[in-house]
Order: sequence, then C-alpha cells, then structure tokens
Amino acid sequence: MANVLDLRRRIRSVKNTRQITKAMKMVSAAKLRRAQERALAARPYAKMITSVLESLTRRIDIFDEQTGNLRHPLFVTRQEKRVLLIIISGDKGFAGAFNANILKTAFQFINGNPDKEIDVEAVGRKGRDLMRRRYPAAVYSERTETDQLGANPHIFKTRERKAPVEVTGDHPGMLLKLEQSRVFELAQSIIARYVHEEIDAAYIVYNEFKSVIAQRLVVEKLLPLMKIGIPQITGATEPSEAERERAAEAALSAGIEIEPVDTAEADEEAKKFGTAQVDYIYEQPSEELFAGLIPQYVSSMLYHAMTESVAAEHAARMTAMDSATNNASDMIDALTLHMNRVRQAAITKEIIEIVSGAAAQ
Repeated sequence: MANVLDLRRRIRSVKNTRQITKAMKMVSAAKLRRAQERALAARPYAKMITSVLESLTRRIDIFDEQTGNLRHPLFVTRQEKRVLLIIISGDKGFAGAFNANILKTAFQFINGNPDKEIDVEAVGRKGRDLMRRRYPAAVYSERTETDQLGANPHIFKTRERKAPVEVTGDHPGMLLKLEQSRVFELAQSIIARYVHEEIDAAYIVYNEFKSVIAQRLVVEKLLPLMKIGIPQITGATEPSEAERERAAEAALSAGIEIEPVDTAEADEEAKKFGTAQVDYIYEQPSEELFAGLIPQYVSSMLYHAMTESVAAEHAARMTAMDSATNNASDMIDALTLHMNRVRQAAITKEIIEIVSGAAAQ
C-alpha cells in the first residue's frame, strides 16, 4: 500500500502532466483558428476556377467530332487496373484516433481492391512511416540512350514492380508549412502519370472539415474527372454522436465556434464569376485556356483536401488534450481522496497506540 509521501509525489506528477496537456490544448485551439481561416480563404479561389471552367465548357466543344472522345486526357476513363492512393495523415501524434482512422480507411480501400495494382503516395509522417513498414518502396532503374551518332544522351526511368502495393513517394513536412507551389508540383506529377497511363485512377483519403462537430473521413476520386465542381465521394465515415459531443465540449472550453462559418453569400458570388450569358473575348483560344486551367483545378482539389485535413488534425488534437486534461483532474481528485484516507488511517492508528499505551499503565 502506497504511503502518503508516494501519493503526494504521484499527485504532483499528474498535476505537471495536466499543465502540459492543457497548454497543448490551447496551442491546438490557436492553430485550429488559423487553419480554419486558411481553409476559408482558399474556398473562393476553388469556387471561381470551377465557375470559369463550367463557363468554358459551355463555349467549347470538349468532345472530338471524329472520334467522339473527350478532348482533354484527364476526362478519359479507363478500366482501373493501376490505382494511385494519396493518403493525407498527420505529421504528429497526440491527436486521438485521427491518424489511426485515416490509415484504417486506407487499408480498407487497399484490401477491398485485391485485383488492382496500387501505388501509395503518403502526405504526412504518420502515414508514411506505417506504409513504409507495411509495403515495399517502388524500384526504378535508369538507362541512357543516344542517337545514331552517339550524341544527345537521354535518361529513361523504368519501373520494376515487385509487389501489388508499393510506396511510390512521400512528402515530409508538406502539411507543417503548406505551400501552393509544392501542392501544384504534386498535382503535376499525378496528372503526368495519368496522362502517360501509368495509373488509371487516383483517389484521396483525408478528413473533410467543416467545423469541429461537422467533419467526416472521406475517400474521394481525384482522377479521372467526371464533372467540374462535383466531388466524386466514393466512401465516407461520419463521427459518432458521442465523438461530436466530446468535440463540442472541447471547442466551447477553448472558445472555438462549433458551428461552421456561413459562407453562402460568398459562395454564390463566386459561382457567378465568369458565368454571365455574354460572349467573352479571350486573349488565348478557349481550348488552350481550358487545358491550362484543368491542372490548376486538380491542384485546388488537392490543396482543399490538405487544408481540411490540417484543420481536422488540430481539432482532433484539441479534443484529445481536453480529454487528457479532464482525466488528469479526475485522477488528482481520486488520488487526493485516497491520500486523505491513508493519512487518516495513520492518524487513527497512532491515536489507538497512544490510548492503548496509556491504558496499559
């Protein structure tokens, strides 16, 4: 049985831990506010580029009159034999089941497609580490070819697939400092792989965030494009009622709004951008504009998924640290009660010994 000194030391240790978890909760709440602002700031651009593309599709014929196929290769659908899975997880822990749920959904997708070759692109350290342990990395070999005169050497990369599921790349630190240029580079790489028929489809696994209590884990089809402005959600997992209540309590205690920000008016204005029924005069041909904006549209979809995931991660960490703080408070109360009982028992024993000694004289 622990004595009073041991219990005091344990209470002091739990109090120190509670101070740390409370500070981490407030830091996550501050980062969540900034992540929400960044996600909201990115939405008008995505809405406007969607409106422009929808306007262009009404002014150009995206179908080839001779073949009947879509003119842009990102709209061409093929049988899905080779699939790219982009997993957007967190870079840090202490976020409850945030990363575990994302990876569980990713494994469900992989196990649900045993007849396909799947390439994994991990964005976030937690997803990268587990995927590296579970699946092998892709192996590439290089060969150099020259012309008939032995000049103008050109290096070709050849993929040597050794397993049905391989990790083709990771992007450490991308979510810690989210930059549009890095996201666009990733989008360009995915588009090039799709155009060159290295993959037949691309999917994203991420947390869609609207507010602290309105978020869900989704699997969204990135490529091929089917219809501009309409997300292709192939799977979604909603949080339970208990999880929503716990998140709402944590948000209220940290001063975070639990209702999503009303952006209906701004969204309506963005939808009107470039959609007036007038004959626009373009500096470049409309076909060239359409082909140039499509990569920007894909990049905006990726950027949207990453900003939403970052906000969801901070919300999950804030909720987890709030639960840890409350659990520490409950543990302190229980240990204090136990310490008082032990101390009272020791005092009672000493009084009994004194009284017994006095009675024996």
